[in-house]
Amino acid sequence: AWPSRTSVHDNSTPNRSRRVLEADPHTIRTAAAGDHAAFEVLVRTYQEPVVRFLAHLLSDRALADDVAQETFLRCYQKLDHYSFEGRFSTWLLRVAHNAGIDAIRSRTRRERLDAAPAVRATDPVLRAELVAALASLPVRLREPLLLVEVTGLRYREAAAVLGVPEGTVKSRVAHARARLARWFRAGDSAEGA
Repeated sequence: AWPSRTSVHDNSTPNRSRRVLEADPHTIRTAAAGDHAAFEVLVRTYQEPVVRFLAHLLSDRALADDVAQETFLRCYQKLDHYSFEGRFSTWLLRVAHNAGIDAIRSRTRRERLDAAPAVRATDPVLRAELVAALASLPVRLREPLLLVEVTGLRYREAAAVLGVPEGTVKSRVAHARARLARWFRAGDSAEGA
């Protein structure tokens, strides 16, 4: 099972308790016009979900903090490109996704496998298993799973962040859940042997 989230096997709508709040459009426009106080409000509003997403994506909390700073720098530089056609959180998570992918590309494969995500689990054994299970997923499966299960985005919103069709997100989340289920079943079988 996924700690404090919907079941890994549950294909229903994700838990909304962690849904990202949306900033006031006036605040976004004011920040885009160069108001530093308004931009600071945006950073305070979105810092936690951006860092949480990046920590899971990158499997490294310290790197996630650095990439979150890069995300907000890019956001500040490109804020005037935000068109208000979709949710601001989706646009910002797309910026975070791109910054995260850039960070992944800059690390070696060995560093990615050695890093551990900031997973909140009270049982250290479960935490270690979850870290290992997430690290075993390819990035193309891990990203949509994290966006839906950890960040609480709808499939449509995750699709916008990743720049892929909604059906692709649903398929990748299903494949990720199946792989995690196999991972945990294999662990249970090994313990029983």
